[in-house]
Amino acid sequence: MVRRDNIGDLVCTTPLLAALRRAHPGAWIGALVNSYNAPVLDHNPDLDEVLVYTKLKHLEPGQSALGALAQRIGDLWRLRRRGLDCVVLANPGEAPRTLALVRALAPKRIVSLSEEKLRQVGGAHQVERVFALAAELGIEGPIPPLTVVPDAALVEKARGSLQKPFNVALQISARRVAQQWPAERFIELAQRLDRLGMGTMLLWAPGPSSHPSHPGDDEKAAAIAATKSIVAYRTARLAELIGALAACDAVVTSAAAPCTSPPRWGSRSCASSATSSPRNGGRGACRTACCAPKAAGLRTSAWTRRSPRYAS
Repeated sequence: MVRRDNIGDLVCTTPLLAALRRAHPGAWIGALVNSYNAPVLDHNPDLDEVLVYTKLKHLEPGQSALGALAQRIGDLWRLRRRGLDCVVLANPGEAPRTLALVRALAPKRIVSLSEEKLRQVGGAHQVERVFALAAELGIEGPIPPLTVVPDAALVEKARGSLQKPFNVALQISARRVAQQWPAERFIELAQRLDRLGMGTMLLWAPGPSSHPSHPGDDEKAAAIAATKSIVAYRTARLAELIGALAACDAVVTSAAAPCTSPPRWGSRSCASSATSSPRNGGRGACRTACCAPKAAGLRTSAWTRRSPRYAS
């Protein structure tokens, strides 16, 4: 299975992986993903192997472009030599570059959504659109749940920072300006939750806002963390963010991607964004969601009205 885009998109692909494993328990099933989203598949029970390539824009300090390209070519050659029976192109839309890459693997069969099928499922949720590929593979039955398996040690590490029986993760980072909630609203929300006897864990994209390619929210997080009731928990890796989300009982997030992960763990989640379509994992993937035309205009009472139900 090939899925080379965003974190939440890969999470929405995991039900199809589970259905494939259920239908073919003895098969070798692998996933080709990028280094940005690969931790989503760590410990996934439905996969035999995860092949990871690094986009040049995601190179870490000390990594060479030549080395990354050499690894990518080596992995693709290894897949070609495996003699694949089938490659599933798991993008719920047209992806000509990915299709060209898949053809280079010389599989016996390529499964992707036809233009007609794309029109049929165009208004469905991201999970449903991807799972439409199951019918092309002869797989029937209900859609399995999302699967993200957090690292147990990282979950326990995050829990060690929590101070109250019920804790809410406040994930403040979002790439789109319209999805970003002002710092003062997060502070007000944390204070309201504190009065209700709940703890709050602050999560954010690390790094300065001035970074040219990967701007972070260190400055915004520092302003919010000045509130004494907030536990600021810096996560340098996606696996650490997954562990922190799994350690909390509920999630309030400015972005859709974290909203796609908690349901398997039993966490409740809310998204402050109305610009992230419910078809792409926004409102549709959340246990509870509250949206407004612009996140900046959303009041904290929209969240705290739900808090007593969370606490119970």
